[in-house]
Amino acid sequence: MNSTDKLDAHTPMMQQYLRLKADHPDILLFYRMGDFYELFYDDARRASQLLEISLTKRGASAGEPIPMAGVPYHAVENYLAKLVQLGESVAICEQVGDPALSKGPVERKVVRIVTPGTISDEALLQERQDNLLAAIWQGSRGFGYATLDISSGRFRLAEPTDKETMAAELQRTNPAELLYPEDFAAMELIDNRRGMRRRPLWEFEPDTARQQLNMQFGTRDLSGFGVEQAHMALRAAGCLLQYVKDTQRTSLPHIRSLTMERQQDGIIMDAATRRNLEITQNLAGGIENTLASVLDRTVTPMGSRMLKRWLHMPVRDAAVINNRQESIEALLESGSELQPSLRQVGDLERILARLALRTARPRDLARMRHAFQQLPDLRALLETSKVKHLQTLREQMGEFDELRDLLEHAIIESPPVLVRDGGVIAPGYNAELDEWRALADGATDYLDRLEIREREKLGLDTLKVGFNAVHGYYIQVSRGQSHLVPINYVRRQTLKNAERYIIPELKEYEDKVLTSKGKALALEKRLYEELFELLLPHLEALQLSAAALAELDVLANLAERAWTLNYSRPTLSDKTGIKLTAGRHPVVEQVLKEPFIANPLALSPQRRMLVITGPNMGGKSTYMRQTALIALMAYIGSFVPAEQATIGPIDRIFTRVGAADDLASGRSTFMVEMTETANILHNATEYSLVLMDEIGRGTSTYDGLSLAWACAESLANRIKAMTLFATHYFELTTLPEKMEGVVNVHLDAIEHGDTIAFMHSVQEGAASKSYGLAVAALAGVPKDVIKRARQKLKELETLSGSASVSSADGPQLPLLVEETSPAVEALEALDPDSLSPRQALEWIYRLKSLV
Repeated sequence: MNSTDKLDAHTPMMQQYLRLKADHPDILLFYRMGDFYELFYDDARRASQLLEISLTKRGASAGEPIPMAGVPYHAVENYLAKLVQLGESVAICEQVGDPALSKGPVERKVVRIVTPGTISDEALLQERQDNLLAAIWQGSRGFGYATLDISSGRFRLAEPTDKETMAAELQRTNPAELLYPEDFAAMELIDNRRGMRRRPLWEFEPDTARQQLNMQFGTRDLSGFGVEQAHMALRAAGCLLQYVKDTQRTSLPHIRSLTMERQQDGIIMDAATRRNLEITQNLAGGIENTLASVLDRTVTPMGSRMLKRWLHMPVRDAAVINNRQESIEALLESGSELQPSLRQVGDLERILARLALRTARPRDLARMRHAFQQLPDLRALLETSKVKHLQTLREQMGEFDELRDLLEHAIIESPPVLVRDGGVIAPGYNAELDEWRALADGATDYLDRLEIREREKLGLDTLKVGFNAVHGYYIQVSRGQSHLVPINYVRRQTLKNAERYIIPELKEYEDKVLTSKGKALALEKRLYEELFELLLPHLEALQLSAAALAELDVLANLAERAWTLNYSRPTLSDKTGIKLTAGRHPVVEQVLKEPFIANPLALSPQRRMLVITGPNMGGKSTYMRQTALIALMAYIGSFVPAEQATIGPIDRIFTRVGAADDLASGRSTFMVEMTETANILHNATEYSLVLMDEIGRGTSTYDGLSLAWACAESLANRIKAMTLFATHYFELTTLPEKMEGVVNVHLDAIEHGDTIAFMHSVQEGAASKSYGLAVAALAGVPKDVIKRARQKLKELETLSGSASVSSADGPQLPLLVEETSPAVEALEALDPDSLSPRQALEWIYRLKSLV
């Protein structure tokens, strides 16, 4: 903007503004003036568009009128929420000087920067999902990635080795804001993300990073966290921590440690698999009809967030899973009513983060007190449990009696939103505060008495005592009675219908009221800050307690779901394989109107690939996905939708399920499909669960068939993965004859004349035929088109019969769709009454040849 060229030409106020703005050139500056945050120049133009507020001009500076837009400070949160959702950041600039002592503009400074990844205010956050800030670094051997949830202090590192793994991490963590170095090469990974922040290279310096992290954790080195060797991830972590310190401008005591997430600790799922399984987000991008939507009946927001983290990171540690299963079983059996008390605990985790950042509001402290009041009941409910894990959680939950007493004495029953106007600290907590309040209240009583006394003494029924911010206290008398006031009434202000006066006695009381109110307010703010000092030493224990309460919420929730939805406890085995009796799809069975047909499944080293055939719409995809979802649920410790389930070790889950064109990146369906297939063939092991649905569709029949055949062979022979392979290529049903470990299963359908009914039940063996044309008819494709397709099918079959080309032995296409013999078609078209005997004989010969 040209207006910054010569600072001296500007008014002192605008000089101050432009200096502050120069430190934050790329983000909006909310500049506090009285009851508004104002924006000027380009900021004002942008904000008026983003927030739909009016753009005005204020007096000139440097000879030009200044474009200006503003938002009232008491409603600022709504505007911030909107900007943060749009991925914007805002520097909040407050008055820090004392107006009374200032020559020229009051001193102002930026007190914090609100960015999408560093928000902790309740109004700005979505309560049931994590809000992460992330930083990424690209090295020679892969990536360094760090994420921080500032509203809980959870700080995680990862070092994905390649782009696929990095993409899966971004998909899983879905950060609200992402810091990346200015020379970042793999931009296609992050291009379409929200809240992107380009940072200078020096912020990723490894030595600075170590120094920053050691300072934050008060450690000499990072070996205690097991991250010493994670050089790439530490660069990302260093940049991230500096960014948070810079935006918060306060200490961050709740960020106390750093954890390295290792791939081998959990079941690995790539980005495509996470999308296809619709874990927390459906394919359309919404949250309904997802696994989380069925499983999440948690009663606290922090429990809900924990459950979603579990779902995205199934663990492979048998001890952890066993602890969870035992706890769920115990809670099921005892039917113990944890949920009502847990519901009262609320979002303790985020309240503690605001406490640590010193932004906690009076109501946060009241809620914290309310949470402490639930602990005795919760401890009593768990007291008799024999399950070790529940006892551990009970211990971690703690008691916090002294803190509860402190908050019960210090804060009134239902405090106001802000501490600004006072009335937060309870009477009886601080003697001095009570005295100042009594003085202020006493003086107010006195003024009421003064009004009555003067009104009666002077006989003026319109006389009343009032107060306004500019003139202070006054005695008001109507214009009609004003000639009756005595001589000691000094006129202060004249209104249209009244006169206002002051008397010495009133002035004296005004001083008393205002000083005592001011003193009370100042003392109250000081006492409120002191509460932070009293609570913060317990922060570590409190965070542990919040985590234990969140986990209890998740476990109680999984017990309730198991009871309500009829889930059973799965057995985790160390032998490879999956055996399900009457397995169901957890989401589909909730959506269906009619009863869901449960199906068995058996996979083992001797039976490691199921070739699944059957009609489209017959339920192949549902059958495959339910297997993956049941395995995933078992590995978070949940009970599963099956009568019985035994599940062996699983290292990864892959799904290759009918893709949509990724036209945005210029890739066709077939290209997407082949990329995903390549990823599976490179990374699957014998412990992987692989779902392959209709591979080879996007190309010509023979190409597709050959590819499908080769992929199936590779998975069954070389990789030996546990594979569900759904296909419409009938030739693949001959695989079991050629390879050990492969078997056919099919989903059934029954025909009624021209229509078909789907059975949705899984049987051993291959399907006897395909039902392509029948499905088309069912979908309402016009009859003449179906008829023409039948004719075309005849021609193709005749052709392929004579050419006899196929990768299997025998003709290629006949099995693809049902066969109606051409002879039958011809007969249907004949009118016997119009034939001569000679023609009839010719027709017999012709029909004979058609058969």
